[in-house]
Amino acid sequence: MEILVCLKQVPNTTEIKIDPVTNTLKRDGVASIINPDDKTGLEVALRLKEAHGANVTVISMGPPQAEKALAEALAMGADKAVLLTDRAFAGADTLATSKTIAAAIKNFDYDLIIAGRQAIDGDTAQVGPEIAEHLGIPQITYACDVTYSEEDKTFTVKRQFEDGYQLLQVQAPCLFTVLSTACKPRYMRVKGLVDLDKKEVQIMTRGDLEIEDAVLGLKGSPTKVKQSFNKQYNANKQKIQLDPAEAAKLIAQTLKDKHLI
Repeated sequence: MEILVCLKQVPNTTEIKIDPVTNTLKRDGVASIINPDDKTGLEVALRLKEAHGANVTVISMGPPQAEKALAEALAMGADKAVLLTDRAFAGADTLATSKTIAAAIKNFDYDLIIAGRQAIDGDTAQVGPEIAEHLGIPQITYACDVTYSEEDKTFTVKRQFEDGYQLLQVQAPCLFTVLSTACKPRYMRVKGLVDLDKKEVQIMTRGDLEIEDAVLGLKGSPTKVKQSFNKQYNANKQKIQLDPAEAAKLIAQTLKDKHLI
């Protein structure tokens, strides 16, 4: 079984900075982590590998510093790592990102693609499903449990909703997006860290992809951000201590005065 896991290196959410000119995230000099949903997706892949045998390849699109996230994935147990990095990819929205990753995936064999439900720096939950659409393969989103039957070569996926679950069966090749609550990702292994010297991150650039320039990066992104700004703290506050009944009256009157109710 060949499993591809899509990983994204994201900035620590407490340290997000916005470029006032391009209205995109500033990543240079900002502490970064593997996106939590994606890290859980890698754990799902590694458990399938341990149970049924598989090769697990992690793939990411980002600046050169994203190699650190891929190195962590290799130390966790992934077999190979691929980084898509090129100035031509910069500023991509979800559509341009998914087209770029899908173009890269076409260079590899795969039975299953796993992605996180969404990234904490965008919260769109769009890239995984869009990759499946570009590749023309089935997709199951919001997966919280995945099992595989070697007998009939089908995956059974438990899909989570707000008020219940859905069980679906699908045959390879297919794509799942995984919730961070599906399982707890493992730590990097000592052996994995030692073996990093034996593994290399494969670099893919614009020249390695069969894709039109018009759909890449910022110019290939139909989503345009008009304005971005950091939340400002307003220190002009008043602290009032009242019993619950009086506090409720004050809150209601304040909301009424501001024409909010």
